[in-house]
Amino acid sequence: MTTITTLLRHPLKSHGREALRQTTLTAGQSMPFDRLWAVAHEASKADGSMWVPCANFSRVSKAPSLMAITSSLNEATGDLTLSHPDRPDLTFNPDTDTDTFIAWVSPLVPQDRALPKRIIRLEGRGFTDSDFPSVTLCNHASHKAVETQLNQPLSIHRWRGNIWFETDAPWVEFDWLGKDVRIGDCVLTVRERTDRCLATTANPDTGLRDADTLAALDTWGHQDFSVRAEVKQGGTIRVGDQIEVL
Repeated sequence: MTTITTLLRHPLKSHGREALRQTTLTAGQSMPFDRLWAVAHEASKADGSMWVPCANFSRVSKAPSLMAITSSLNEATGDLTLSHPDRPDLTFNPDTDTDTFIAWVSPLVPQDRALPKRIIRLEGRGFTDSDFPSVTLCNHASHKAVETQLNQPLSIHRWRGNIWFETDAPWVEFDWLGKDVRIGDCVLTVRERTDRCLATTANPDTGLRDADTLAALDTWGHQDFSVRAEVKQGGTIRVGDQIEVL
């Protein structure tokens, strides 16, 4: 049995995560509010008119302390609340309060790199790490395999996934490539494996690099964790729903 255990979204790319009990997906779009905003750095020319790759943004691979941010989005007002162990909580509107946010986040970013400059927004698909609007499926069994290889516990938040499921077999998700899966009312097409970077070496509680996750993944001959899927048929998904491979 393959059961959904956790739903996560990341409204501000690389700056926090938020747990959900349910969400409604739309065909051809990413999870609602997931990576809707991103923080462009001072060397970026991104303006929110189109999708651009992650090199344009402040991100955990370059600033590991960002990993320790958690977030909570008020969908009615558009206000986002961020928390970090080394900063006071901040509630702000990403569309109007850029300066407030930049002042808050700047101490968390190495000063010898391109610094955060502005927040940009991309409707419908968000600034996913893929060049198509994707939803990431993560396997607890694969996560446990990495923990065993490293001989240390790991938070699932290192992987910044959207849909977590429980199954007995690690890496079974890689067998789903090119297939459709049904979750709740939705059908998703699994399109690609998710290649990983230094961001996953940072601890989501402390923002410190403390686990060589990439070396652990190399044990299996790759540096991939989870798969990216495209929403083919929209609908509602909930924690506790089953995944059926079609």
